Amino acid sequence: MRILLVSDYAAAEGGAEIVTRQLRDGLRARGHDVRWFASSGHQARGESEADVECFGTAGPFRTLVQCANPAARSGIAHIITEFQPDVVHVGMFLTQLSPLILPVLRDRASVYYAHWLRPICPTGAKLLPDDTRCTYRAGRACYSNGCLPVHDWVPVMTQMHLLRRWQQYFTRTVANSAATRSALQADGFPVSDVIPCGIEAPPASAAFADVPTAIFSGRLTRQKGVHVLLEAWASVTGALPSARLLIAGDGPERAALERLAPKNVVFLGQLRRDDLQRMSTAAWVQVVPSIGFESFGLVAVEAMLRGQAVIASRIGGLPEIIDSANTGILVEPGDAPGLADALTALLRDRARCQRLGAAGQRTAQTRYTIDLHVDRFVVLYRELLPPSSMPP
Repeated sequence: MRILLVSDYAAAEGGAEIVTRQLRDGLRARGHDVRWFASSGHQARGESEADVECFGTAGPFRTLVQCANPAARSGIAHIITEFQPDVVHVGMFLTQLSPLILPVLRDRASVYYAHWLRPICPTGAKLLPDDTRCTYRAGRACYSNGCLPVHDWVPVMTQMHLLRRWQQYFTRTVANSAATRSALQADGFPVSDVIPCGIEAPPASAAFADVPTAIFSGRLTRQKGVHVLLEAWASVTGALPSARLLIAGDGPERAALERLAPKNVVFLGQLRRDDLQRMSTAAWVQVVPSIGFESFGLVAVEAMLRGQAVIASRIGGLPEIIDSANTGILVEPGDAPGLADALTALLRDRARCQRLGAAGQRTAQTRYTIDLHVDRFVVLYRELLPPSSMPP
């Protein structure tokens, strides 16, 4: 098959881009002809792996580009004419490419893979500025609750209107978790299938660090809940003075978080992927303390594949991944005392961490490998094509 992958970015720094790159590599390994189309708005995300790029920007006009990017529309039309893909696979497209690409997909087999809740929420997290869950439908509430400034509200609402008008041009919409599907469907965005993300197996964990060690890895934004983790950590070190917490990642909250940090917290900054894996392997526990909606939980799955125990918030798709009886512990989002208790219990019990990690590794190897992910999409692609045009 000829498959065109479409996404806002093709620099493999974010989770969606990593999943797309691994899908591309898996498809090519199976003999399919794959090209990747993305925007050039990736300046802070590393080197792009796109085969074809259109205009994109991380500058002050980004919100307008999200609403309407004519360069993306013409670029998609050109590569479709030139490449003649059997299937167009669209991932994240609402932060650069805009809904203008959708009419180009009319009458062509296409899949939208929903990585997050951006089609129904301007922030993608369904989280209000006061850290409570948002139950509003996107609209006036996005401005009145302070989620969007007035200068962004009009173009973002226009974008969402265009998306709802043209979403019918996707042949099939697929979510990365049952939680993502349920949230989208509840807001009137139809989803037919769930295909979990697939992850390349990282290096197995080396011997645990000599001192009890937990790690957080991700973008330092409010929705990731690192402030909750730091509040919990103050209690953990009261019970376990030698325990150490590693914070890997960067983002707008970093300076404030560093000021909040109690003792034995080390901020590692943004690490290359190989360096992050190396730093992660010695940790006893991976912590995913999100307070915003997590559509899947790539960090949790990567930790399980390494053989690490996971403590995660009971939100979004994370409860579909973590079995609190066998592979980790789930806590309520924003519950610092509950998180502290879970961390203290695991960091006091090295053997339990090893048992949970081994069980999580077995689970992840049967559910979340890249081979399973690619095979599921190949089956879906073939379902979209008429038998008379079925490629080899």
